[in-house]
Amino acid sequence: MKVGYVGIITRPESQEVEQIGREVVAWFAERHIKADLNRIALEMDVLIVLGGDGTLLHVASEASEYQLPVLGVNLGHLGFLTEVVADEMYDAFTTLLAEDVRIEKRIMLSAAYVNGTTGETSRSIRALNEVVIVKKSTEAMIRLRCWADEEYVTTYRADGLIMATPTGSTAYNLSAGGPVVHAELDAVVVTPICPFMLESRSVLLGSQHKITTQLLAPAGQVKVIVDGELQWTITENDYLLVRKAAHPLLIVSSPWKSYFNILRSKLNWGGASVDIPLPEQVCKYC
Repeated sequence: MKVGYVGIITRPESQEVEQIGREVVAWFAERHIKADLNRIALEMDVLIVLGGDGTLLHVASEASEYQLPVLGVNLGHLGFLTEVVADEMYDAFTTLLAEDVRIEKRIMLSAAYVNGTTGETSRSIRALNEVVIVKKSTEAMIRLRCWADEEYVTTYRADGLIMATPTGSTAYNLSAGGPVVHAELDAVVVTPICPFMLESRSVLLGSQHKITTQLLAPAGQVKVIVDGELQWTITENDYLLVRKAAHPLLIVSSPWKSYFNILRSKLNWGGASVDIPLPEQVCKYC
């Protein structure tokens, strides 16, 4: 990937991060590479996101539409998506300019709802992590009838339902007891939130399936949250439609960390993030 024009996106309303963004723009300018701060354009070659996962989620839809690779620099907290930490930042930029990086394709979801009374359909919203149907905290459990394409799956009685990408499997899905799914798999995880029946478990579907969920009566207004942002409220007999989006998000993976290294580091698996190489006598069979 040849880099001649870079977009630098900073965490909103953070003067400190915006100052770092200006310094990054100057760093690229010294190398005769055009860089713009907090602007996304089709003609760019790559987006560099300075902040946390929330900042990256904020630009994921537009970046996927333009098919712009995204390099995330973690200036926030946990940082599953923004893999490069602050003290690796300029080394990562140097590696990027040397064209020595790997691009991962992360599927995204497209969500819309259908009014059960009028048949009117909303505009579609894209999600990198998840689409969530969730009741208000003080209300009783809700019932959600679910189909994969035209095949009936089940009716969930729960506090809500999560439809997550593999990228989002380590977010709300994981907190709700769903599985960790390798980020480059082509699949969707459907996980009930606090289900009434303890045997009601997550389902892993191929991304070619279109997931339809109907909110059954009795129910008041129920929230639909897409990548952490409230998008709609739905009511009895409305339908939520979730499918794989047309374009994936292109992620520039960290040159120094594997997917499982990041998981061990962020989730404290085994108490350490150190890689243990496969013994040479076994490698020849791989």
